[in-house]
Amino acid sequence: MKISFPYGKEKVELDIPDKNILDVITGEIKKTDLSESEIITRALKNPVKSKRLRELARGKTSACILASDITRPCPSFKFLPRLLEELKKGGIENKNIKIILGTGIHRGHTADEKRKLVGDYIYSRVEIIDSDISDTKLIGRTTRGTPVEIFKRAAGHDLLIATGNIGYHYFAGYSGGSKAVMPGICSRNSIQSNHSMMLDEKAAGGKFFNNPLRQDIEEAGRIAGIDFIFNVILDDKRNIIAAVAGKNNEAYLEGISKYDSIYRREVKYAADMVVTSQGGYPKDINLYQSHKALENVREVVADKGTIILIASCSEGFGEETFKQWMEGCRDYNSMIKKLKNKFVLGGHKAVAISRILTRADVLLYSEFARKETEKMGFIKIENIQRYIDNRILNDGRIKITLVTTGRFIRLRNQ
Repeated sequence: MKISFPYGKEKVELDIPDKNILDVITGEIKKTDLSESEIITRALKNPVKSKRLRELARGKTSACILASDITRPCPSFKFLPRLLEELKKGGIENKNIKIILGTGIHRGHTADEKRKLVGDYIYSRVEIIDSDISDTKLIGRTTRGTPVEIFKRAAGHDLLIATGNIGYHYFAGYSGGSKAVMPGICSRNSIQSNHSMMLDEKAAGGKFFNNPLRQDIEEAGRIAGIDFIFNVILDDKRNIIAAVAGKNNEAYLEGISKYDSIYRREVKYAADMVVTSQGGYPKDINLYQSHKALENVREVVADKGTIILIASCSEGFGEETFKQWMEGCRDYNSMIKKLKNKFVLGGHKAVAISRILTRADVLLYSEFARKETEKMGFIKIENIQRYIDNRILNDGRIKITLVTTGRFIRLRNQ
C-alpha cells in the first residue's frame, strides 16, 4: 500500500507491504452534499435551544466574539462575516463588535496572522485583538475551585459569542464549546488550576459528562456568560462539513454527537508499530500541538511497541515551560511526582509525553535536530521508509497501524 502523511505544508509518502498492515485510519469521511455556505446558513437559521442570533442582538449595543488562535485549524474567516451580518440585522454595528483571539498561554499574533485568521473583510471592519493572560479579572470560581480570571477586554459586553471547531482532545474530551473561554481567554492561573485535573484518569479523549476537567470548563463558560456558540466540524482540508449554533451547552452536545458519528474510530488489536501524523500545518506547527497525535494512538500501540510521529514542528516546542520540562522526559516517575507536588502548566504536556515513553519507543520525524530530539527522549528518524523496510526484513510478522491525520482511536470494548 502506498500511503501519504501530511507533514507541515508537504507530504511524506510511504510504501508498506499489505501483509504487514493491521489497520489504516485515514481522513476519509462521508461527504455532505451541502456547500460550506449552506451549512453555515442552516446552523444559524436553526439554533439549538436558542433564538436566532439576530433576535438575541435586538436591544443590545455591543458584542464580543471569541475566536481561535493560529495554532487551531478553525477557519473563522469563513463564518465570521455571517455572524457580523446577524448582529447587524439585530442592530449592533461593527464599531461596537470586538473579536478576541483566544491565545491562552500561546504566543500573540502578527498583523498578517490576524488578517489570515479573520479574513480581509472582517479585518478592515472590526477590532481584532489577542487575549492577554497578564491582563485579566476574576469573575467567579467553579465548584471545583478554579478561579475564572478572564481577559478584561472580553468583559462588559451585551453579547458574548463563543466560536471554534469540535474535535477530540486528549484530556478535555473535545475541543470547542466553552474552551473558547477556558483556556482561550483565561489567565495562566486559571488555566493551570483547570488543567491540573488532567491527572484524573477520567480526563480523557472522547469523554464529556464524567470528565471533571471538561465539566470545569463548562462551568467556567457559564460563569463567563456565554450567550451563543457557533462551532464547526472540519475535514482534513479544513473544509466545514457540519456546524451547530445556539445555546451552550445544548448546541455543543449536539455538535459532539455529530462529530462522533463522523469521526469515532475503533480497532480490534494493538499494533507493534503505529505511524501517525497530526495532520500537517497548522496542526503540527510545534511539538506542543503535535503531541496530540501521540495521545490519539496511545491505546492502540502494543506495550514496548513503536510509534513513529511525523510532525514538522517548524516553530519548535511552542511553549517555554513545556520546553524546559521536556528535558526530563526520560524519567517519568520523577516528573509525575514533581507535577503532583505542584502542577505547572506546560509541564503537564511533557509529563503526558513521558508517560507514553514508558510504554513505547517514539521515533520523531521533524525539523528538530538529532541532539535536541534525543534529549527529549525521542529517537530521531531521518528516513521512515528505510526504517520500516529494515524492521520488516528483521521481523516479517510485524503488524503496523497507519494513522494519516491524527485520528483519535480506541481499542474496541475499552
